Order: sequence, then C-alpha cells, then structure tokens
Amino acid sequence: MATQEHPAVALELRRTFPAPRERVFRAWTTAEEIRSWQAPGPMTTPFATVDLRVGGAYQIHIRAPDGREHRVAGVYREVDPPSRLVYTWRWETDGPEDETLVTVEFKDRGQTTEVVLRHERFRTADQRARHETGWTGCLAKLGHVF
Repeated sequence: MATQEHPAVALELRRTFPAPRERVFRAWTTAEEIRSWQAPGPMTTPFATVDLRVGGAYQIHIRAPDGREHRVAGVYREVDPPSRLVYTWRWETDGPEDETLVTVEFKDRGQTTEVVLRHERFRTADQRARHETGWTGCLAKLGHVF
C-alpha cells in the first residue's frame, strides 16, 4: 500500500561553506573526499565508492567507535556539476527502511557556497529525526574540510 509523503517526514538543511561550488561539489562526489566527512560525530568512513553518472551507484561504510559498521548505498538519479545532485539512499545494515531520496543543491554565493540538502520520502518522523542528527554531524565535519 503506497503512502503519501507528509511534510513532517521530509528534511531540509542549509549550510554555507567557504569554498567555490566546484570544490564543494567535489567533496560530495569523490570517494576520497567522502571518506573525510561522511560520518557524524566520532564515527569514521573507512570505505566509499562513487560511480558519478546518472544510473551509477555509490556505497558508503560508516564505522562507529565500537567497530559496528553501517552501510548505505544508492543510485545517482541526476548529476549536474557543480550545481545539483539527486540520489537514492538505502541503509543496507540497519534494518528494513524504505529507499529515500536526497537532493543537494550547490548555490554560488560569491566566495562561498550554500548547500541546500533535502532528504525526503521518510515513512516516520523518527526516521527523519535520526537522519537530521546524522546529516547535521556530517555537515559539521564537512565544514572542517575547507
């Protein structure tokens, strides 16, 4: 049975980074760069792969301090350098969750870049809240990359 998205279960975050759009876009789209920031708090990213093209896949492994790994994977739906990415998001290790959708826009703000992240298609407000915490932590780490 299909459910309709409710605004409470979509997430939007905005952050501005002190770097040009091309540089910020590269941080989101190369495996080496993703490993430096795509894990919140004390977690790390020991593994990431990126096939940056429409229909290409990515995979990210996130490791907790206790050694437990969380794996997320998806497929790129839209790749428009350096302004926009759209990709699916599905946890492979954390129980049954539906595939969600991430849209990232990179807005040129002169010497800085505003990132607008929209993560949608969550089934519950709890899922949304967990992802908001995770993304907030990841974006904080991304700020240290530039």
